[in-house]
Amino acid sequence: MATKIIRCPTCKNDVTVQANPGEKTYITCPKCSTKGVFTFPETKPAIKTTDGSYAIEVNGLSKSFNGFKAVNNVSFTVNTGEIFGFLGPNGAGKTTTIKSILDLIHSSSGTIKIKGIDIHKNRKDAKKNVGYLPESVAFYDNLTALQNMYFYTEMKNASKSECKKLIEDMGLGDVVNKRVGKFSKGMVQRLGMAQAMIGSPPILILDEPSGGLDPRGAVLIRNKIKELQKNGATIFLSSHILAEVQEICDRIAIINKGHLVAKDSVSNLRQKLNLKPKLTLELENMTDKIQKAVHDTEGIENIQIVNKIINIICDPKAKSKVIIAIEKAGGNIINIHTSDPSLEQVFMRYTE
Repeated sequence: MATKIIRCPTCKNDVTVQANPGEKTYITCPKCSTKGVFTFPETKPAIKTTDGSYAIEVNGLSKSFNGFKAVNNVSFTVNTGEIFGFLGPNGAGKTTTIKSILDLIHSSSGTIKIKGIDIHKNRKDAKKNVGYLPESVAFYDNLTALQNMYFYTEMKNASKSECKKLIEDMGLGDVVNKRVGKFSKGMVQRLGMAQAMIGSPPILILDEPSGGLDPRGAVLIRNKIKELQKNGATIFLSSHILAEVQEICDRIAIINKGHLVAKDSVSNLRQKLNLKPKLTLELENMTDKIQKAVHDTEGIENIQIVNKIINIICDPKAKSKVIIAIEKAGGNIINIHTSDPSLEQVFMRYTE
């Protein structure tokens, strides 16, 4: 015996009905006495997924527009439970790839699977696993935040009971009954994040989730993404805020001019590019002897000296040699700071 809530087309009253799958049931609305018939859908067998642990599999994806290849033979996988960053310059093919994964546009060639389900063969079943935050979030301006969320829960066949908490989690509890048309861009963005989480989807695809947010809002989104991952969700994230991507992503992929040019962890990509750390030294005094000692040290790639500050790009093993050379030359170091190559440097190298 199955149970379903049916909305009366006349008075909009919710009516609970029970029947076996495939059976017809005759309904009379207790509020307005409207009569109707509802046939319970047949139960479909569960679609088998692959045995692997991939949340998303993209293989040989290509998409052309009027002869222009926006995405060219792109392949990558997203592991279950990871935060995966998808980066690229404007026009590189990021949004085309995301819309292809969601089957919002039809790819020219290639296969895409979500939790092992082919998006082209079983579109509806595959997309049940996904919550999506588009780059340009849109809501009905004349509806309140809560009313908009109710609209999306009906589309997703999810429970309305979670809507208010999701809105509150995004820092919008005091405007839950305010019309969205009066929201700031950042408030709309946070409501978009709440919408993406409706139904607790195991996979979230977020296109520029921090766009239009102030620093406090960006931290809120970032912490929520970490919380979702902790609770078992997989996050596919596209963003131009590279510091944010570097902080939270387990792996990244970089697309440039339609081609996937890199995919790995940030630290591994640094090693592949042979990017060296930066050593910043603040000295109590600066002399010609100290400067010469630094320049004569092996393993240094670049030196910049400004007053009593020395910035050095060098091999990791050369850092101790620089410090010893400065001390032997009579220098007194009062502050040392080492910074690894940033994701920005990695990004710039791969998209030159």
